[in-house]
Amino acid sequence: MERPRPLAARLRPLAVGLGLTALPLAFFAAFFAYPVAAIVGRGLRQGGRWQWGRIGDVLGDPSVRHVLWFTCWQAAASTALTLAVALPGAYVFARLDFPGRRLLRAVVTVPFVLPTVVAGSAFLALLGRGGLTDTLFGARLDTSVWAILIAHVFFNYAVVVRTVGGLWAQLDPRQEEAARVLGAGRFAAWRRVTLPALAPSVAAAGVMVFLFTFTSFGVVQILGGPTRATLEVEIYRETAEIFDLPAAAVLTLLQLAAVVAILAVHARTLRRRESALRLVDAAGTAHRPRGGERALLAAVLAVVAVLIVLPLAVLAARSLDGPHGYGFAFYRALGSVGDDSTFLVPPLQAIGNSLRYAAAATGIALLIGGLAAAALTRRAGRVMRGFDALLMLPLGTSAVTVGFGFLISLDKPPLDLRDSWLLVPLAQALVGVPFVVRVMLPVLRAVDQRLREAAAVLGASPLRVWREVELPLVARAVGIAAGFAFAVSLGEFGATVFIARPDSPTLPVAVARLLGRPGEMNYGQAMALSTILMVVCAACLLILEVPLSSPHAARTPAVPGPQTPAAKAPDAGAAGPRPLAAEPAEPAGRAR
Repeated sequence: MERPRPLAARLRPLAVGLGLTALPLAFFAAFFAYPVAAIVGRGLRQGGRWQWGRIGDVLGDPSVRHVLWFTCWQAAASTALTLAVALPGAYVFARLDFPGRRLLRAVVTVPFVLPTVVAGSAFLALLGRGGLTDTLFGARLDTSVWAILIAHVFFNYAVVVRTVGGLWAQLDPRQEEAARVLGAGRFAAWRRVTLPALAPSVAAAGVMVFLFTFTSFGVVQILGGPTRATLEVEIYRETAEIFDLPAAAVLTLLQLAAVVAILAVHARTLRRRESALRLVDAAGTAHRPRGGERALLAAVLAVVAVLIVLPLAVLAARSLDGPHGYGFAFYRALGSVGDDSTFLVPPLQAIGNSLRYAAAATGIALLIGGLAAAALTRRAGRVMRGFDALLMLPLGTSAVTVGFGFLISLDKPPLDLRDSWLLVPLAQALVGVPFVVRVMLPVLRAVDQRLREAAAVLGASPLRVWREVELPLVARAVGIAAGFAFAVSLGEFGATVFIARPDSPTLPVAVARLLGRPGEMNYGQAMALSTILMVVCAACLLILEVPLSSPHAARTPAVPGPQTPAAKAPDAGAAGPRPLAAEPAEPAGRAR
């Protein structure tokens, strides 16, 4: 007869789960829930009484209902278009080996960190009066929905490529090959074997794209014209132009409610579609293009050239188009403070500020997001599904609301951070954490649970299980998550613009300040700073690609005993794709 487990052994999983969620919950309570609640309370509470009647007044306005409809419609269309355009790119970057792949993968991520006002201006030059479409086809697309949709694909292409491609590169290709040997065609094998395995990752990417486009501000403001507005644009108008805080608070609550509903549907849809997957070393799955893959590679390269490289080239060209012809006049002006300058320091110092802030924000996001992903892997139930949804809320919350919330709530003990440099990285990390979780979670859930259980039976502590069993399997995902967190932090603008100090501006804030002042020199310096931002981002992302592409990036973890050191794994890729997780008890693609 089996002995009952000791109380300590039965309480250990609960203690581990609570320990993993404690820090993320405290972080979100202090730096998200509290500031948002403060700004909403400031708007709806007047004279010591809550003005709940304003909710009905705002929601009864036909113009607000129109804004809500347009927000949802353009977000859904943008998400569908982005997935359709970017999924072929995810396959190409994950499975095809071609010259310049790492460099191109870094380039496609650059748009994600650009301030939206800058990228919107670039698309305005391409699609507006005298732009490419006007010159070649006699058609202007600015102030049209198509301009907004194309710009959203430009921004979010990398989200799908990196989120889906990160998992796709580690799927064992032999499973799809086995289906083809048994008589399935190429498309049927992909639909029945690979697509179910990718479904959680595709859904995660789709949700992130939807939330980003749902809260779109700069793109709609510049390309949509005065007749089109999202909830984010309307919140900004009510806050900064009309100064109607009650209306802004109601719209913020409406935006939060919509985001919570989206995340609830997402969690309910995918709950039964998770599966244990057979993961392999990503370095062993890429191959040279063959057959129809050459045409697919050419098509993806053409899309990248037109959709991503062309707008970036326009920005670079504008930064060199000085008052006396092409040259580096705008770049030289960045190193000094002029008499009519809006800066207390040379704008060039914004580069160092951005790198320091982004590095700190990436460390915070990896810590908070890693703990949260580990907690979501170990425990299930409604409470953890609610915790998962909470982690995604910053992506769907108005950055204007968060920025104002930081100003009015983190100004007195015990959270008096007005003079602390950490205020900016904390705001940036709020947006980075969801990316860390969404990138790491599908890979963590694909790890065979028996590896963790075997290590625990042999006496390994939970920390040692994570360090020596799980971490080697998710090393690639951690690198991808770090790249996303750094990129998001480097380009975060909505909240940072309210809390960055005048003597320590970030690159996006500096660009926005320059664009807000008239004059050719200010505009040219903004383009020069934007070009520097592109180059810095591409360089940092390229550096991150090196360990991810190494043949030793992922190793089979040994299961250590109580006193036995972990044995070294055999050389990765010595005999083709090598499994990184034990064979699952059920075929890949079936629910646990």
